[in-house]
Amino acid sequence: MTNEELTVSTIRMLSVDMIEKANSGHPGICLGAAPMAYTLWSRHLKHNPKNPNFFDRDRFVLSAGHGSALLYSLLHVFGYGLTKEDLMRFRQHTSKTPGHPEYGVTSGVEVSTGPLGQGIANAVGFALAERMLGDKFNQPDCKLINHYTYALCGDGCMMEGIENEAASLAGALKLGKLIVLYDSNRITIEGDTSITFSEDVGKRHEALGWQVIRVKDGESLDQISAAITLAKAETEKPSLVIVDTTIGYGSPLAGTSKCHGAPLGESNVKALRKNLGYKLKPFEVAQQVIDDIDELKPSLAKYESEWNKTVKTYKTKYPELYEEFQLWRKGEIDFSALDSIYDMPKKDEATRASSSRILNIIAQNNPFVVGGSADLAPSNMVTLADGGDVSSESSGRNIHFGIREHAMGAVCNGMYLHGGLLPFCATFAVFSDYMKGAIRMSALMNIPVVYVLTHDSIGVGEDGPTHQPIEQLETLRSIPNIKVFRPADAKETAAAYESAWTGKSPTAIVCSRQSLKQLDCTGTNALYGGYIVSDSKGETPDVILISNGSELGLALQAQEALAADNIDARVVSMPCMELFDIQTAKYRESVLPSNVRARVAIEAGRSLSWYKYIGLDGETCCIDTFGMSAPANVMFEICGFTSDNVVKLAKKTIKNCNKAAAFIPNTDNEGDGQ
Repeated sequence: MTNEELTVSTIRMLSVDMIEKANSGHPGICLGAAPMAYTLWSRHLKHNPKNPNFFDRDRFVLSAGHGSALLYSLLHVFGYGLTKEDLMRFRQHTSKTPGHPEYGVTSGVEVSTGPLGQGIANAVGFALAERMLGDKFNQPDCKLINHYTYALCGDGCMMEGIENEAASLAGALKLGKLIVLYDSNRITIEGDTSITFSEDVGKRHEALGWQVIRVKDGESLDQISAAITLAKAETEKPSLVIVDTTIGYGSPLAGTSKCHGAPLGESNVKALRKNLGYKLKPFEVAQQVIDDIDELKPSLAKYESEWNKTVKTYKTKYPELYEEFQLWRKGEIDFSALDSIYDMPKKDEATRASSSRILNIIAQNNPFVVGGSADLAPSNMVTLADGGDVSSESSGRNIHFGIREHAMGAVCNGMYLHGGLLPFCATFAVFSDYMKGAIRMSALMNIPVVYVLTHDSIGVGEDGPTHQPIEQLETLRSIPNIKVFRPADAKETAAAYESAWTGKSPTAIVCSRQSLKQLDCTGTNALYGGYIVSDSKGETPDVILISNGSELGLALQAQEALAADNIDARVVSMPCMELFDIQTAKYRESVLPSNVRARVAIEAGRSLSWYKYIGLDGETCCIDTFGMSAPANVMFEICGFTSDNVVKLAKKTIKNCNKAAAFIPNTDNEGDGQ
């Protein structure tokens, strides 16, 4: 057995050992894809285990994240700091080896993967970021940014619709430094892929503008290496390397679905060791393997040292560009120009138009802000003026994602994680459903990708219920670790962007289609998530009206109408529940005092999330049915978004609270024998 063969067997067995000890995992891909993974990491991947994060490294994405044990075995063998004990704690609480790879948990993991297809779309984002940064900073005599993006996927990734969207975009943009290794073992959880998957994946990708290379022997390191070399030589097309493999290679369950998502079991592991000629105990690594990897480490370290030399030369020859590169890498937004927004003229304006102006003001001072829309830029109003377009021929700042919402969000996740760019993306709020998987991954990874979602309510009007978001605000708010901002005017929109790019979590900025009045009472306090915009005359209000977005103006109108009836109301703007909820208890009590139980929530969306603020005695002016096709003003009136209805609800909740107070039993005489 050669050193390389032993190393491949070691990677296989370490993966199986992890899964057996945890009694949980996916051994099939680890056994079948080990040769291609090792070949890539040992012969082609530009990486340095001593400094996993050096900027010009190749990026590796395990899109088939269920094969995490394979990645952890590679990281352990190549010296990324994962210990034997870490491997032995696979899938355990607080371990560095979680069930699927998690960004920020394990050194060497570029992105959290697991939901199939997301990883490939992330890889497109990595490759696009490399292209855009290279076009900006590379000089004919000094290439500062020059690396590949690799992804390893399986049949499941290829079946997901997001993969086709991402691959289509990569082909259109001619991302020649994107290389996908396809572990084609033709098995999924339910059995042979012929049951459901009869397409020719290679021909599909060729039609999408990819180079397709086929490797018939997934055990041949030389054939795999030659295919990767061919892929790297193609500069005009992304490459798909289809490697025919056997799932569960070497085990009695090889070639069957039984080894896809469950441990092999003691007897099968014993047979596997015999078939591989592997005699070491579980979790042991032979000195021969250690020596083999040690021989590679100087060449791996050289990747970084050579780049450091390039940086030194670049800094000398192009000092201004070098300083700009450092600013892009840091990615800290200069918000100083937003001061003018907080003092802007009082002109009616849709918050999507406010968003456009604010985004452009930010972009002028921060050239690393890039992004685009799913073919809706004129409607979302997210085009960066004089930013130029991203295409196969040029790298501007405006990315035309096409009608590919699924992939768009995941591509932006990859772009952010690459480093050097701050991405945003946009679509109609109702279509945020298509991006839900990617938005969830942004939140899970704690990365500040910005989602601009316009046409935020039944104000869409004549487009009808298919385009009127009803439950989308609730859907977004249900995601942990996201900020959902629905601003009422330009000042609150400015606060939304300021919050979005000073935080470490994704933000959805949800904007109106219709024009809204610019309010005197709003401002930077929107950064608290909720705040008093118009207080009651007395110390304790009779009722609190809580609202946001286009309905905040309605709440203020209702306050005036209530005052005419001698009802003292407080109006609270709640543009971002998530920010309000993390304020101190003292602050929250000052805005929503607990002794005022008469409350009305007003929002042109579902009512579910408002009950935590209005309690059992409050009322909602919301919409819990689908909309209809009608002009926006008609829609709002039919659905009860009128001053008269809010006044009616305010009086109702005051009455209910008074009734409830009247039935509170008097306990002053408890214990006196009566």
